Amino acid sequence: MLRRCPPGPPPLLRALPPAAPAVRQRLRECAARIPEAEAVLDLLEKCPEHQKKGGFPVVVFEGLDATGKTTVTQSVKDTLNGILLRSPPACISQWRTIFDDEPAPIKRAFYAAGNYILASEIAKASTQAPVIIDRYWHSTAAYTIATEINGEVQDLPPVHDEVYQWPEDLLKPDLVLLLTVDPKERVRRLQCRGLEKTKEEAELEANCLFRQRVEESYRRMVNPACQEVDASPPKEEVLKTVLQLIKKHCAL
Repeated sequence: MLRRCPPGPPPLLRALPPAAPAVRQRLRECAARIPEAEAVLDLLEKCPEHQKKGGFPVVVFEGLDATGKTTVTQSVKDTLNGILLRSPPACISQWRTIFDDEPAPIKRAFYAAGNYILASEIAKASTQAPVIIDRYWHSTAAYTIATEINGEVQDLPPVHDEVYQWPEDLLKPDLVLLLTVDPKERVRRLQCRGLEKTKEEAELEANCLFRQRVEESYRRMVNPACQEVDASPPKEEVLKTVLQLIKKHCAL
């Protein structure tokens, strides 16, 4: 009698392109059907390979929606006279809704492409001033992992799995700060904002396990890892904590 082998791990790397060539290939495969994919490709092709950071620090803020990223990034930008960038970058963000309705591999290729395009902006901006970024690669990876893996936190790929590694060909920041708040407080903030939810945000609100998988995936990222910051206190206190961490880890 044939024995059935247990199923292997989900093909995460199919949904999470590990490098720029894989991103380009994924977008080429759907460009005939999705004209916007061709436009993203054109922008991606204009970005030099192996971007180099300038002399000013690059700080990324990660976290779920309503953890205070918008408020904190703006405050840090103003305090440091820095440059604020977001992922996906403005040049492709108008196409988010199109790619959000596509299958996961295409959707993640779009967000991964946004990171490489953003890297080109970071390289230029960091020669002029400190760069503050609202989401970068860790968001792309954490949401992919949490979406592709069902079940509880223990069902995630093990610590040190390659899916938690930063892509070798993507410009690295000097510091990544993960903003977290109590789940009930985060939902209260969302309700006060009254904004239309993305599909993933609706899933975060409805599915506690999904939220836990996203947050744990953030915590397992390496090279660079996330420095966790409790964003529940008043914004002035959170800003003080954040600035202390930037001073500690970055040359200003």
